[in-house]
Amino acid sequence: MSEQPLPPGARTAPSTARNREPILDVLKRHLPKQGLVLEIAAGAGEHALYNAAALPGLTWRPTDLDEGALASIEAWREHAGPPNLLPPLRLDAARPEDWPVRRADAIVAINMVHISPWASTLGLMAGAGRVLPAGGVLVLYGPYLEDGVAPAPSNLAFDADLKRRNPEWGLRRVADVAAAAAAHGLSLAERVEMPANNLTLVFRKG
Repeated sequence: MSEQPLPPGARTAPSTARNREPILDVLKRHLPKQGLVLEIAAGAGEHALYNAAALPGLTWRPTDLDEGALASIEAWREHAGPPNLLPPLRLDAARPEDWPVRRADAIVAINMVHISPWASTLGLMAGAGRVLPAGGVLVLYGPYLEDGVAPAPSNLAFDADLKRRNPEWGLRRVADVAAAAAAHGLSLAERVEMPANNLTLVFRKG
């Protein structure tokens, strides 16, 4: 997508082309064959476009809090969106009581947890616990810190950069994220090592 002229209003992230295939491989293993996928913090919308096209049995609902991101998602959708990619909705992960989606079969959040306040992760877990059915999955992708695992120098540098940009941002401990999820009936079902020192964490609602 980034090699073509951008549609007016659309944004692009170079990392998307590098990580979208490994992410999709995990999604194919864990998402249902049919149903509604709620993407939280969909950003530019390139992942939503790619995943919806690759998973035609699913209806994909992208959301974001940022107005520029919402405009970018809609620009990509109008330019090349498959029919199962729905218009984006404004959603604040930190305010699950105000989410515009009341039920979803799965939730996906790519590169959200570390680029948002911890309150957003807590809200994400509360919202997931509310809207997912029994057996529904929450899939998180990004860099994390793990107890007993030496962090990659690039992740430490990234963490420091994030905190300089916003003291409320930064890489989270997997144990803390799992504890927040467990408080809302979500258990860590799989931890998948990904390229460039990232992880995909798959939570399942009991």
